[in-house]
Amino acid sequence: MIPVEEALMRVLGALSPVSAETVALPEAWGRVLARPVAARLSQPPADVSAMDGYAVRAADATEGARLALIGAAPAGHPFEGEVGFGQAVRIFTGGFVPRGADGILLQEDAERSGDSVLVRETVRAGRWIRAAGLDFREGESLLQPGRALSARDVGLAAAANHPWLTVHRRPTVGILATGDEIVLPGEPLPRGSIVSSNAHALAALVRAGGGQPVVLPVARDSAEALADTVGAAARCDILVTSGGASVGEHDLVRSALAPHGFAQDFWRIAMRPGKPLIWGRLGEVPLLGLPGNPVSALVCGILFLLPALRRLSGLERCETPLTRAATATALPANDGRQDYLRARVEQVEGELPRVEVFARQDSSMLQLLAAASALVIRAPHAEALPAGAEVRMIELGNLGI
Repeated sequence: MIPVEEALMRVLGALSPVSAETVALPEAWGRVLARPVAARLSQPPADVSAMDGYAVRAADATEGARLALIGAAPAGHPFEGEVGFGQAVRIFTGGFVPRGADGILLQEDAERSGDSVLVRETVRAGRWIRAAGLDFREGESLLQPGRALSARDVGLAAAANHPWLTVHRRPTVGILATGDEIVLPGEPLPRGSIVSSNAHALAALVRAGGGQPVVLPVARDSAEALADTVGAAARCDILVTSGGASVGEHDLVRSALAPHGFAQDFWRIAMRPGKPLIWGRLGEVPLLGLPGNPVSALVCGILFLLPALRRLSGLERCETPLTRAATATALPANDGRQDYLRARVEQVEGELPRVEVFARQDSSMLQLLAAASALVIRAPHAEALPAGAEVRMIELGNLGI
């Protein structure tokens, strides 16, 4: 068995970002930028008013002065003349500051009477004016590749006059559940059968990770059935299998796919749940073989599939974020496998969050995983911990799952 950290390093080291595509700006949210974004114009393109009022020459706009009103500059309709001695132009927020003006007299600091304006408070030069290029200037680099685009990023790209962005396409993930006992939800349930949850849970996990899931038909426990997936897998960026990864005559993933070009990198990881995990290639397609137990499959998906999707999607950082908490109960010493304990987190104001590890940790119990908000990490051979001790954890809500 190999350590979790080594396994993850080998998985990520074997992957490269998928190809890029150009999408319309409204479709860019959440996608990973593949080409840099530079400003195609300056923002604002000229000096603009930050408030409603009057564009004036500050030297003329002293308290008690009366200025002649010579025009207006609403947003989108610049005043084409020039502000001269003793003159003012009515201006609104976003309006271009006319030539000759260098300050804004706020409308609440002015008293208009016909075509003249009385200054109630002295104007400072530059006050309430947003200078041209205050936000960014034409040619300035704004967004770099490897960034998952937020709503703020999309807004910035729009302001920089980009109707299209080049992003990495969503990785296509083939999902293959295996086993004679598997039936799909809603189908007749013969004696000895179980309802398949893994394919649907993994498909949801793939969507949360920015990928495009393709759920393949269930493969029965025969070499021929598994071999039929080879053609479908060739159209995917990564193939994820569920079940058939352990030890026994019905655990066929490795043996059945070997004649079709499967090359194994590693098998079995020193972790719980999820020891019988396979990583390799089926021809040119990376293959991640997950255990069949539903909790094991999902935990391994969180630890390995989500980082793999980040790498395939072109993200700069692929690691899963860890946070700290104080354990609500004592924890026993651990054996040689890294543990991922299902737990519930409670936020405590001004202190570390408190995390309660569930008493039962069976890898078949999806209800407990659904109720969990974190996975508490216990390193191999970790010593026993008293209640209140600090632990590391993966907060599931932070992963969007």
